[in-house]
Amino acid sequence: IGIDIKGNRLWKGAKIALENGLKNVGFLRTRIDFIDRCFDTNEVAEIWITFPDPQMQNNRKRKRLTHPVFINRYIEILKPEGTIRLKSDSTFLYLFTQTLCKEFNFKVEVDCDDIYANLQQFPIELQNELNLKTYYEQKWLQMGKKIKYLQFQLPNSPLKNAKDFDVELERDKF
Repeated sequence: IGIDIKGNRLWKGAKIALENGLKNVGFLRTRIDFIDRCFDTNEVAEIWITFPDPQMQNNRKRKRLTHPVFINRYIEILKPEGTIRLKSDSTFLYLFTQTLCKEFNFKVEVDCDDIYANLQQFPIELQNELNLKTYYEQKWLQMGKKIKYLQFQLPNSPLKNAKDFDVELERDKF
């Protein structure tokens, strides 16, 4: 199920799904803030977060899709030991999420700061999944950016003090 607030992105995805006869595809136009109202408890097996805005400004930290505020929403809808997969060109968001995983002791299954330099190290199924490139991913690769990937499991209970979590990264470096 693809989720986005922008209808044109969903329309394009739906068009491609129809053209290819895909029957296991759905789209939901909503703000991601409402994801916990769109799915029932333990309904979702995994969540892919692909090339989100890293929200580097400090006053927008709670808008980062891997911020604990969102993680707690994901915990509500994910099955036990549910998986989050982050694929991004943003070193800032990658480091922020790495720190989050360490801080809350998430089980990190895959952590790679350059997937295409290390693709052969992954199981073939993961290679195939990671080789699917979004429009933005293709654009970033042409610009010489490295694509990062984190795959981690969430705990079964909400994170405490989620709203207070912050990571001091020197934003000017990114």
